[in-house]
Amino acid sequence: MAHSAQKGKLIAVIGDEDTCTGFLLGGVGELNKKREPNFLVVDKNTSRHDIEEAFRGFIKRDDIAIVLINQNIAEEIRYAIDSHNDPLPAVLEIPSKDAPYDASKDSILRRAKGMFSAEDFR
Repeated sequence: MAHSAQKGKLIAVIGDEDTCTGFLLGGVGELNKKREPNFLVVDKNTSRHDIEEAFRGFIKRDDIAIVLINQNIAEEIRYAIDSHNDPLPAVLEIPSKDAPYDASKDSILRRAKGMFSAEDFR
């Protein structure tokens, strides 16, 4: 795992072990110059503080364009996700093996729905 910000932007992942393993096997794992990874594996012992700290760290990094987070984990730090209004990095909530995706909880989708009305499409 080498720093590749010169090649483009990275995807960060905050998820359960299965989610992170899948993305790491897909090649998204990187370390920046400070040897900080672009992923956080969350388990039952991971504190809300650690999740929020990782999220805030990822959104401050200029080498990350997308933060993928399991929706059930996003619920634990909903206040932090809702306060992120910048277009980059984009924060995308994804399902986990144990928790299906619920569109009504997705911050980005709620914001997008608020931007348009049915009249815009007539």
